[in-house]
Amino acid sequence: MLTLPPLPDQPLSPCTATIGFFDGVHRGHRFLINQVKRQAQDCGHASAVVTFPIHPRCVLQTDFRPRLLSSPDEKLSLLEAAGIDRCILLPFTRELSTLTARRFMQLLRDRFCVRSLVVGYDHRFGHNRSETFEDYCRYARELDIRLERAHAFADEDICVSSSAIRRLLAEGDVSNANRLLGYPYYIIGKVVDGYKVGRRLGYPTANLQVTCADKLIPADGVYAVYVHVDDRRHAGMLNIGYRPTLHNGTERSIEVHLLDFSGDLYCHTLRVELIARLRCEQKFDSLDSLIRQIDKDRLEALRLL
Repeated sequence: MLTLPPLPDQPLSPCTATIGFFDGVHRGHRFLINQVKRQAQDCGHASAVVTFPIHPRCVLQTDFRPRLLSSPDEKLSLLEAAGIDRCILLPFTRELSTLTARRFMQLLRDRFCVRSLVVGYDHRFGHNRSETFEDYCRYARELDIRLERAHAFADEDICVSSSAIRRLLAEGDVSNANRLLGYPYYIIGKVVDGYKVGRRLGYPTANLQVTCADKLIPADGVYAVYVHVDDRRHAGMLNIGYRPTLHNGTERSIEVHLLDFSGDLYCHTLRVELIARLRCEQKFDSLDSLIRQIDKDRLEALRLL
């Protein structure tokens, strides 16, 4: 039996919707959402996104570990910022995965009042992934649903996709990842106890424990960042890695130094926006050599920020 969200107290108004996981809500996603909003306006509908709180592959492959560009809460905030009227969070289950495309479209119509559907240009849904857009059109006519195929979005012949952004972040190329996202990639974490070595180096750092365990952490290295603390933005430097000069062992750490802040950040939750990678992580012969390099990193971060 399907597990579905509870029905609202009041009947839903008709909506124009699209379907997808929308990890990161990048520029391609927002291009699709804008098409949904335009069609919704033409039809006199609310605009809606049908998405899933957890990655479908986590249900179908129990050993799958996603590398998310956005946590579930972050994704909802990004969808809201994109101007969507209604976000339909559909729990993904094995039962849902067995539905045919026609049955899934009928579910959207009957349960969520979807009267118009915009399908991503390369999107497939339903149990039989060999079905074509023409099949979807036939089902839509039978169900009295208006169906449109979305236009593809490309940035200078580069495919804008969540997987492409993940690859860029895994290489440390946050500048190009940000270009595809349309906003700076960010991580959110709570400041926890660290080794406090940064104080001795003249660069006190806040040690971050990332809130979402499945959030993709970019490649090891030093980054120029903006850090949001209590609704204020500060310039900073972020170090991701194993601190080889300090013999940190196998424990990967995420530490941020704020360039224009003094005070206690312990137990604060910080949002860190990655702007550019300054260099990869490297081992230095001495602490003095490390400090000299951090001094250079600071000047470069200030120049970029």
